[in-house]
Amino acid sequence: MSNTLFDKVWDAHVVRKIEGGPDVLFIDRHLIHEVTSPVAFLGLKSRGTTVLYPNRTFATADHNTPTIHQDQPVADPLSANQLQMLEANSAEYGISHWGLGHQKNGIVHVVGPEYGITQPGATIVCGDSHTSTHGAFGAIAFGIGTSEVEMVLATQCIMQPKPKKMRINVNGKLGKGVTPKDVALFIISQLTTSGATGYFVEYAGDVFEKMTMEGRMTVCNLSIEMGARGGMIAPDETTINYVKGREFTPKGEAWDKALAYYKTLKTDEGATFDKELSFDGASIEPMITYGTNPGMGMGISHNIPDADQVEGGAATYEKSLGYMGFSEGQSMIGKPVDFVFVGSCTNGRIEDFRAFTSLIKGKHKADNVTAWLVPGSHIVEAQIKEEGLLDILHEAGFELRQPGCSACLAMNDDKVPTGKYAVSTSNRNFEGRQGPGSRTMLASPLVAAAAAVTGVVTDPRTLIEELV
Repeated sequence: MSNTLFDKVWDAHVVRKIEGGPDVLFIDRHLIHEVTSPVAFLGLKSRGTTVLYPNRTFATADHNTPTIHQDQPVADPLSANQLQMLEANSAEYGISHWGLGHQKNGIVHVVGPEYGITQPGATIVCGDSHTSTHGAFGAIAFGIGTSEVEMVLATQCIMQPKPKKMRINVNGKLGKGVTPKDVALFIISQLTTSGATGYFVEYAGDVFEKMTMEGRMTVCNLSIEMGARGGMIAPDETTINYVKGREFTPKGEAWDKALAYYKTLKTDEGATFDKELSFDGASIEPMITYGTNPGMGMGISHNIPDADQVEGGAATYEKSLGYMGFSEGQSMIGKPVDFVFVGSCTNGRIEDFRAFTSLIKGKHKADNVTAWLVPGSHIVEAQIKEEGLLDILHEAGFELRQPGCSACLAMNDDKVPTGKYAVSTSNRNFEGRQGPGSRTMLASPLVAAAAAVTGVVTDPRTLIEELV
C-alpha cells in the first residue's frame, strides 16, 4: 500500500484509535515557553499530576524577553512574572530550561533545530502556532492550546483528529531576489488564509528540494497562515547533513539506526492526497503584503487589487485598506517606511542576516527608518559576529539587538507606534499585531533591506542590479 510522508509519521505515533473520534498520538518532543505554559503547570498541580517525561520537554524564554539589556531585570511585571514562572516550573519538574542569560536561549523554533531537538519523523508540539516550522525536517509539528500543553506534560500524548492531506508542488527556477519567504507568501496569496484549513501540507518539487534547511523552515513556518494544521518537507541529504552531529541527535549505532529510518520518510509513488496544487516558481517575484492578513500579498511590482479581485467581501476589504491607509489600484513602490524588523521564528536565522547585509553593504540606513535587527538565538548572534556581518551592519548605521521574538508581536518592549509603517520579516500583519495601531507589511529580508536603506518600499531587484 502506498502511503504519504504524513501518513507514515502519523500512523507510527498512534497509541490508540477512537472509533468516530480523534487519535491518541504519542509526542516525541514538547517545546514550551513562558506564555502558554504557566496555566498548564497550574493544572498539573491542582490535580496532583507530574510531568511524565521531563527529558522530552524543553523550555526556553522568548516571547516576553527584552532584546536589549538582557542582563538587567525585566521591567514589565507581567513579563517578569511569566519568565520567573517558567524557570520555577522547569526546576520543579526537572525540565531543561534555557532562560535569559543562558547560552542556549532563543526563539523556541530557532533553538530546537539548532540543537538537534528537531528530528525527521518525530512528532513535535508547542503552545505556539508556528510550531509548523519543524515540519521542514519531515516531522509532524503543530501548535497546541494551553489545555493540550497540560495534557502532553501529563501523558506525553495528545488527542487529535487526523487532518486531510494536501500536496503543494512548486517547480521551476526562482527569479532574482526571490527567497523562500516570497515562495511562502505567494502560496498564501493564492490560497488565502483559509485555503488549507483542515489539511496537513506536504511541500514538493524542485524549488523546495533546492532550498537550504533554513529556507525550508521559513516555508513550513508560514503554513499556519493559510489555515493548515502544519506543513512538512521530506528529509533528504540536505536534512541529514544539517541534523548530523548536533547535541540532541543520536550518536554512534543509534545514529545509523535513525538514518535508516530517515531514508524511509518520503511519499510513496502512487500515494494519494485529498488535494493537490501546482505552481510555477518562475512566476514568483519578491512579495509584499498590503492588507491586514498574510493572504493579502502580491508581487512587489503589482498594484493593490480592486475589491472584486479578492475574497472576503468589499466591506471587509475596504476596512483593511482603510486601516493600512492604502487604496485600490495603488503601487506599493515608494510607500513610506518608518520601521524595519528582521527577525522572528520566520526570518531570524543566519541566512536571513546574510541576505540583509548583502543588500545594505556599502549603503547607509535611511534617516527616517528605525531598524530592529534581532537574531533568533545566541548561535545566530555569534555567527553574525564571526562572519563579519556585524561590521557591515555598523558601517551602514545599523545596530544588532539580542535574541528574542521582539517585534513579531506586541508582547515585549519592541512595539511599532500607532500609525507607523513597518516592513517586517515576521509572519503576521493583523491589526495591532506589532503594536496598537501599527501598520505591518510582511516581506523577505531582501525587501526589508531595500526599505531600510531607501526609506520607502523598494523592489530589491533594482538594488541587486546595482551590485552586479
